[in-house]
Amino acid sequence: MNANSDVDLHGALAWPFFEPRHRELAAGIEAWCRANLSHDGEHKDVDATCRRLVRELGAAGWLKYGVGGVAYGGHGDTIDTRAVCLLRETLAKHSGLADFALAMQGLGSGAISLGGTHEQKAHYLPRVANGTAIAAFALSEPEAGSDVAAMTLAAREDGDAYVLDGDKTWISNGGIADFYVVFARTGEAPGARGITAFIVDADTPGLEIAERIDVIAPHPLARLHFAGARVPRSQMLGAPGEGFKLAMRTLDIFRTSVAAASLGFARHAMAEGLTRAASRKMFGQTLGDFQLTQAKLAQMALTIDSSALLVYRAAWLRDQGESVTREAAMAKWHASEGAQQVIDAAVQLFGGMGVQSGTAVEMLYREIRALRIYEGATEVQQLIVGRDLLKAHAAATGGNAK
Repeated sequence: MNANSDVDLHGALAWPFFEPRHRELAAGIEAWCRANLSHDGEHKDVDATCRRLVRELGAAGWLKYGVGGVAYGGHGDTIDTRAVCLLRETLAKHSGLADFALAMQGLGSGAISLGGTHEQKAHYLPRVANGTAIAAFALSEPEAGSDVAAMTLAAREDGDAYVLDGDKTWISNGGIADFYVVFARTGEAPGARGITAFIVDADTPGLEIAERIDVIAPHPLARLHFAGARVPRSQMLGAPGEGFKLAMRTLDIFRTSVAAASLGFARHAMAEGLTRAASRKMFGQTLGDFQLTQAKLAQMALTIDSSALLVYRAAWLRDQGESVTREAAMAKWHASEGAQQVIDAAVQLFGGMGVQSGTAVEMLYREIRALRIYEGATEVQQLIVGRDLLKAHAAATGGNAK
């Protein structure tokens, strides 16, 4: 990554969304990334790299920001959304896999932070925070992605345990996780009201990694198969039938951070594009001397700044205790779609080199694509925003559509 590439998270740090501790955190993670991370092409062993990154991020103290509760290894008693977003933005700017490693620790353990018993938190969260245990969040199924309420993985009560049968897929950290937070249908009510969350250790008999999934930007992904997997009742998270709410609360925390990671990818692409525009000689001048190039760079900068405002508005509001369903959806929608546009523009500035395998902009092009899908595709975010607007309008008008 270009050494002069602070374009520029750190101008944004002067915004009133942040406190001095956030500015210190941003400086610390930037320095750590510069000393420890590099874009070194494709990772030959993605599993081993992710395990190493989790250990290193834990040892450096960064993972504790995704854990709730000082007593359980967390940085604070609640998860600081702005801190998580700053970490993800900076990590993504330097290494997509490092961002993934930090994000999945938080997402994988988030439901435990929010709904776990003291015993569950004490057993799992300190190890997540120090990087000695890898967490995973198992929600999606082959026929239940965006439509979570359609899940069919069954959890049947049997004495002092529940027996799980079915499949989960597209599970990040699948195959390397030490435990999975699994959402299963227990049947208290139809649809979303009949889902319960469980903590399932990776060595549970009846749980197997049925398939490893390869994607364009390599990350550990798998399909999990449960065949009579017996999970003690003590591993249930929260109350029976409350799993869907717990999943949505978890996603509300980390959805904004997906937008922050998108922002980090976009900032890296902007830095690469500026370097290219300033150095590429053509027709007796530099690429940056052309007005078309200047207009492209201006559009990239506008997209980045507007995304940053949406991301940190949502993060700040959540840290004030506000509901951010609409704001988080707007941030993820705009930042992920905007980052795709910024990265595409950077590829165009590089010409043929932009699609050469292993170059920075080519890797960014592959990294960003999944962020427009996972933790709620763009189309789902649009539905969330539209429905929330109509709900607010109905409340303001007493249900009168006029």
